Amino acid sequence: MHKTEIQWLNNVEEKDYPAALSYLGLIYPPEQAASFVDRLKTADITEFKAKDVFRASALSLLGISNLHVEKDREKIRTGKLLSPLLLVRDTANGKVVIADGYHRMCAIYEFDEDAWLKCKIV
Repeated sequence: MHKTEIQWLNNVEEKDYPAALSYLGLIYPPEQAASFVDRLKTADITEFKAKDVFRASALSLLGISNLHVEKDREKIRTGKLLSPLLLVRDTANGKVVIADGYHRMCAIYEFDEDAWLKCKIV
């Protein structure tokens, strides 16, 4: 079976940072959320396997019934470039917070759980 190769942008789309701030602002005090986003902006792109990000996040996997996941699956099928994920290490709880890119991670995991995810992590 031929595995689809995930295509990535060289950097995170600018619109992803306000989305990350909005989400992080729900779980962290505003100044801490803003600090995470500032650090993410200057962080290097790195890679982790989809299955490892999924497990470290302790989130449930969204399926094909989710419109956003389906849109990202279509991008993968058609070879469109995906924006790297934005991740935050929540060391107090031993988890990784997916600040932006949850739907992309779910879509990629469905294609290939061993796929390498491009991301920034702080």
